[in-house]
Amino acid sequence: MAKGKLDQGVIDLYDRFTHGDIDRRKFLEKLTILAGSTGAAYALLPLLKNNYALAEIVPENDARIVVETIQIGAFNVYLAKPASGDKFPAVEVIHENRGLNPHIKDVTRRLATEGFLAGGVDFLSPLGGTPADEDKAREMIGTLDKAATVQGAVDVVAALRTHANSNGKVGAIGFCWGGAMVNNLAVADPTLDAAVAYYGMQPDPADVPKIKAPLLLQYAGIDDRVNAGIEAYKAALEKEGKEFQLYMYEGANHAFNNDTNTARYDESAATLAWGRSIEFLKSKLT
Repeated sequence: MAKGKLDQGVIDLYDRFTHGDIDRRKFLEKLTILAGSTGAAYALLPLLKNNYALAEIVPENDARIVVETIQIGAFNVYLAKPASGDKFPAVEVIHENRGLNPHIKDVTRRLATEGFLAGGVDFLSPLGGTPADEDKAREMIGTLDKAATVQGAVDVVAALRTHANSNGKVGAIGFCWGGAMVNNLAVADPTLDAAVAYYGMQPDPADVPKIKAPLLLQYAGIDDRVNAGIEAYKAALEKEGKEFQLYMYEGANHAFNNDTNTARYDESAATLAWGRSIEFLKSKLT
């Protein structure tokens, strides 16, 4: 589906549902009103959900990379690295609120093709791992203990730093829930070498003095929920003299990088943001 074919009100409503502002019953009621009928509402659902058949930009058997699943603490970590070479800059990849799904695994593989030792962490591992049902995954995400999860992310950074194929420098990249986690990780881990947060909720401005890592912050223009905290975060970063870059992609929806979601994916914004992410990570980790 080409960008813009779904009504923005429908996309905004789905965003409210996926982030817990309304339950499924209320979501379907409101979607029925917007669509005009129950049948029309249910016809829209496949267009709003992720289509993981699109999630293989870099196949698992790509000759350029090697992939495996390892255990770090309580978490399964989907590890991808270049097929040739010895030491690589490491990147912790933090998923959206749908868990470590095929899309995030593909993002992890994409990073490997760019020369990184990339670890996609399944933060739902303590609960049995990411389920195929993304609605269930969102429910499970909501039950995670924030402090324990952030500490788990810190532990993964430490493990990647000492991995046999790591050059000793570690960054993090995260999307949506993962973007918020990256911001919190930057607060919690003074050893982090770089942090890239895509449309992630901001930490408490009072915690900004704890941040040591340079930040790349990427936000969607049509994302009022997340964007409400940007100015306070930016002001705190500037006041404390922190190193950061902040980009706003005008006209782009929350989750604009997710190319398995035709309703919100924005190819132009995603391509520009990805290029900036790779350039930033290479500049800070190599």
